[in-house]
Amino acid sequence: MQKVAEIAQKRAIQLLNQGVVNRVIGWKKGEFGYDETPAVFTTAAGIEDFRYDVFSAPNLSKYLIDESKKEGKILAFLKPCDTYSFNQLIKEHRVNRDNVYIIGIECGGMADINTIRNRGAAGVTDVADNGQTVIAHTLYGDVTFDKNEVLLEKCQACKGKKHVIFDELIVVNPQDDEPKNRFAGVEAIENMTPEERFAFWREQLSKCIRCNACRNVCPACSCLQCVFDNPRSGVASKASPDTFEEQLYHIIRAFHVAGRCTDCGECSRVCPQDIPLHLLNRKFIKDMNAFYGEYKAGEDSETRPPLVNFSKDDAEPSVISDKGGDK
Repeated sequence: MQKVAEIAQKRAIQLLNQGVVNRVIGWKKGEFGYDETPAVFTTAAGIEDFRYDVFSAPNLSKYLIDESKKEGKILAFLKPCDTYSFNQLIKEHRVNRDNVYIIGIECGGMADINTIRNRGAAGVTDVADNGQTVIAHTLYGDVTFDKNEVLLEKCQACKGKKHVIFDELIVVNPQDDEPKNRFAGVEAIENMTPEERFAFWREQLSKCIRCNACRNVCPACSCLQCVFDNPRSGVASKASPDTFEEQLYHIIRAFHVAGRCTDCGECSRVCPQDIPLHLLNRKFIKDMNAFYGEYKAGEDSETRPPLVNFSKDDAEPSVISDKGGDK
């Protein structure tokens, strides 16, 4: 991705100097080389800190809710999956499209630092992407991995490499646009007995510490006032000794984003407890596809999502779907 990063950096400087945009949102190095963070750059000199590599995983679209309402136009680098989120935000009137200049940036998949560590790379200081392989530089020497073996879950279940909205593209090495099976994990849980499913989710959701990272990073969670921040709701925004509250929080959030979730995978990526929250969202997506026909949130900015649309062909609540849905 080094070539892509160089082109992106050069283009950002050009657009700033030409006055097309007055700031740029991208990624910069965090405390370590593998914890890159979203950043807004306002000068050509500042762009020197811009990075784009296998750890540029954060979805920048949610930051554009606020940034697109500021004075002037902002340049945003969006990966293919990020563009779905941005399109969905346009559909919900949450961003000002006219104030955003989008460069769709090539993505070859993002690496998971936890997987790299779990596979034997201790003391990681930085990671280099060599295309098919990833080299972890550690305090004890270099360790090489097959890139496909250390990808984030969201990249293992990639929807495809197509950018659904952009003003221009930076694609050096065209990627295979064949979508992967996103629902294998959901199907595994569907094949459990009801008791097994309940035990699985009870164990997973009991890990929740109510840090709200999933909510804060989610592009679909864009309410100005969240019910979980309302002191009068009776649901405090903190970990609770009552496991029911923990389960309720995530189930309510999954219902809230149903039909709007673009399956960007950010919720699971930022969860410090490694809860597979994406599986809740994908279950909704899978069932809606079965009941109402295949639909991808954010694929465009006009199509009405199934849960706010009506057709006489819609499945009735009393009907058991022959495509695997429950009554």
